[in-house]
Amino acid sequence: MFVCMNTREQGDLGELSAMEWLVSQGSSIYVPIGHSADIDLVAWFERRLVGIQVKTSQCFAKDRWVVALATRGGNQSWNGISKRFSPTRCEYLFVHVGDGRRWFIPSAAVEGETGIVLGGPKYKAFEVEPGRPLPELSVPVPSLSLS
Repeated sequence: MFVCMNTREQGDLGELSAMEWLVSQGSSIYVPIGHSADIDLVAWFERRLVGIQVKTSQCFAKDRWVVALATRGGNQSWNGISKRFSPTRCEYLFVHVGDGRRWFIPSAAVEGETGIVLGGPKYKAFEVEPGRPLPELSVPVPSLSLS
């Protein structure tokens, strides 16, 4: 069966994946009311409340997953990026990619503001148990440049 979805639905699956993994680690989950560009979830993790930004990606290039971190849309600046990732706005980044691989990365370890590349040695220590693969998107994914 082939299922198509849009990027918002894909993001929702990423958040559910993060919740599932966090609960499996013994965390309690809290969902902010309304939309926040800084955090998608709050969790009781390692004896404290932490803010978590969740990202998903279907972009696979050169044997790696390319993950956009900047929030786009709304009132954009001249370069089309409305908010870059900053470790000061959340404690963790949770990423779920197309083949189901997942990472739970401390924000201080994230070395990108607009995007990162996963699947190589750099963030290997933060990879967690895989989840379900993401269904194909029904909208084209723009090419991303991390330079």
